[in-house]
Amino acid sequence: MLGVVPAHNEADQIGECLRRIQQCAGNPRLHGETVELAVVADACTDATALLAAKAGALTLDIKARNVGLARAMGADLLLARGARWLAFTDADALVSRDWLAEQLALDADAVCGTVGVDDWTPHGEHADLLCWHFGVTYTDSDHHRHIHGANVGVSAAAYARAGGFQHLACSEDVALIAALEASGAQIAWSARPRVSTSARRIARAPGGFADALMEAVADRLRTGTFPAVLPAT
Repeated sequence: MLGVVPAHNEADQIGECLRRIQQCAGNPRLHGETVELAVVADACTDATALLAAKAGALTLDIKARNVGLARAMGADLLLARGARWLAFTDADALVSRDWLAEQLALDADAVCGTVGVDDWTPHGEHADLLCWHFGVTYTDSDHHRHIHGANVGVSAAAYARAGGFQHLACSEDVALIAALEASGAQIAWSARPRVSTSARRIARAPGGFADALMEAVADRLRTGTFPAVLPAT
């Protein structure tokens, strides 16, 4: 069982990200199964790869600036090492202690989990607005239909049948889930595998979660669809 983390200039984040994955790798519900980590450092100009290697992860250096290719290369590396299950997250995400155990316990070909945000302060004066918007529009429960590269798991067999990650600069996770559905894979849409992600303002992958957050605030400010008084959060 293996975890894949794409990263672009994530030296400030990668250590804690990997520490959290290593913690959940020791969950007794995994019955001692080996968990390996692969970090794909994509066009990094900082110490991301060095810090990942020091933390015990396998590392690949590429210069593509393409998150789909980064995820695919990490998956290929780990499949070649005999992975039966691939779990994907992001370098600015923190997984829960039972993240891997919960993915496997769902007994599906693939798992789409949900994400939460613990700190909205990077958005400054708009932090409360964004927190409110997320709270009223996001379905953090089973049977949701959210897709996040920060919280996806898939069996090696199902991944191969679906053709793996396409080399897309964004929405590579959405494309993979569509291919899995087309292949007849059983997908669990669950809030049980927990991941906390950042609400940073500058996106590493254009069109990803950070950009979606910024667009949401911009749209509501432009159309005046925020409530006059926000509920306490």
